[in-house]
Amino acid sequence: MAVLVGQLFPLLAAASLGLLAGALLAEDRLLVPYWRTLSADTFYALHPTFGSMLYRFFAPLTMAAPLTAVLAVVQVTLQSGGLTPRSLAAFATAVLTCSLVAIYALYFKSANEAFSRRAVSATDLPATLARWAAWHRARVVVVVAAFGLSLVTLVA
Repeated sequence: MAVLVGQLFPLLAAASLGLLAGALLAEDRLLVPYWRTLSADTFYALHPTFGSMLYRFFAPLTMAAPLTAVLAVVQVTLQSGGLTPRSLAAFATAVLTCSLVAIYALYFKSANEAFSRRAVSATDLPATLARWAAWHRARVVVVVAAFGLSLVTLVA
């Protein structure tokens, strides 16, 4: 039991990052390619339903991961008494995980709002979805790296 308590926040960070990484990867491999095949009329007809559902699904995951990653840094640093390979891995995990929120704020929030307002023309939609997909792929790479580092934190 003491080992579990000693690993509580690193374990929660790894679990939340694993869930988020899996969900973002599934979105990247399943939903994004599908959206890119749709006509503008179909995309905009589906967006009000699926956009809000995806937000409600991803928002808690996207907020839990940085919170638990930061708490893991605090726990690991206090336990190790300073900078160690484990605390550095935890710190890197937290930085990468918090960058996911920054990426959302800097790009995805306004891009998704533009889709909600139908502000992207049918002509511009394919290029805009390609740009969205590229940003999303970058977010997948970041979250997978953060998840990997969270596992290092657990075993270091």
